[in-house]
Amino acid sequence: MLVARSVVLFVLAALFEIGGAWLVWQGVREHKGAVWVGLGVIALGIYGFVATLQTDANFGRVLAAYGGVFVAGSLAWGMIADGYRPDRWDVSGAVICLAGMAVIMYVPRHH
Repeated sequence: MLVARSVVLFVLAALFEIGGAWLVWQGVREHKGAVWVGLGVIALGIYGFVATLQTDANFGRVLAAYGGVFVAGSLAWGMIADGYRPDRWDVSGAVICLAGMAVIMYVPRHH
């Protein structure tokens, strides 16, 4: 159950971080304006809060593991929002990153 909760939090964090960065990108690079940038900044702040809800108390571990989620999530976001089509190397890299995330977060540790 803790792993399922953790995965849900990682997905939620990804939606806010990637979505926030995408909104800022749209506001600046696509000239959609300050409202888009502002909404992106708010979403990025929410991401920062969501990341703190992971049960692991180690900031470095949580953020390192989240990096794998971010890689895969960014490719998925690009596919959905921008019509980006990842190639096999993009997909292979994302799978490797997700495997790394799983090792970092979910391999049992003896203290």
